[in-house]
This record gives sequence, C-alpha cells and structure tokens, in this order.
Amino acid sequence: MLLFLHGIWSAALNGDLGRVKYLIQKAADPSQPDSAGYTALHYASRNGHYAVCQFLLESGAKCNAQTHGGATALHRASYCGHTDIARLLLSHGSNPRLVDDDGMTSLHKAAEKGHTDICSLLLQHSPALKAVRDRKSTGLNLTFLGKVVSAQQRVWWGTCVWAVGDSPRGLRC
Repeated sequence: MLLFLHGIWSAALNGDLGRVKYLIQKAADPSQPDSAGYTALHYASRNGHYAVCQFLLESGAKCNAQTHGGATALHRASYCGHTDIARLLLSHGSNPRLVDDDGMTSLHKAAEKGHTDICSLLLQHSPALKAVRDRKSTGLNLTFLGKVVSAQQRVWWGTCVWAVGDSPRGLRC
C-alpha cells in the first residue's frame, strides 16, 4: 500500500505530471505493474490525464501491457470515454483487437458505455473489430443497445451481426 501511495501509480492516477517525470528520472520503470497488473499508463488513461499518458508513452511505457484481467490502457480509456487518449494510444501502437478475460475488446468497452465517438475511432483504425463476440454480439450491437444511433451512423459503420432474437424490436443491420 505504501508503494502505491508514494509510487508512479499514484502520481499517474492523480495526473501529477511533475511527480511522474521525477520518478521516471529517478529510474522508475514506466511499465512497472502493481499487484493487479495495472501500470501507470492504465491509471492515467482511465482518469483522462492526457499529458501524463503522453509522457509515459514517450518514456517507453508499454501501451499493450495487460492487467491480470487482460485490460489494456486502451480498454480503460475507451470505457471511460477519453477519446483523445484513445487516439494517442492508437498512434503509439495500441492494439485495439486485444481482448480481456471476458472476451471484450476496447470497442466493446466503449460501446457498453455508449461512447460512439470512440467506437468510430476504433472502427476507423481497425475494421476487423466488427468481429462477433461470444454471444454473437459485436461491439456495434452493444452500441445500438446502449444508445440510439441514427441510420446514417449505422450505414457509415457498415453492417453488423445480430444473433437471431437478440436485436431490439427485430431490427437487423
């Protein structure tokens, strides 16, 4: 607990860029995981601290590091609706096709919370994300269930797969 309170994870969680820089200069590993496998980049991404994320990435933080549950920094940013951080992570090589232990990609996480701007970003970056998840639901389907989207958005995103009986009101796209 003391390590967390005084370490790079706490500084990243709180968006304390000065402290993160200080700790990195003192040889702190930017990709050092805590006991749950979370890195400073996971914490900064989840909490929307763009400058901290940018510094960590420029300092060699591994953007595809996964927690014990399989979550990446991109999963965290996508779930929390931080589009600018998701874009930053993608530009540094984050793999949007990585899945967590529940079989969820970053697209699923964004869609679950109705973050359609991040869904669009992820689909532009990796069209393969339209892949069907275990119960025949794509991230797009979760978006449609979580938030009403226009027909124009559905056409722009492309087709999606609904399992028989799973679509609301019998709609197919």
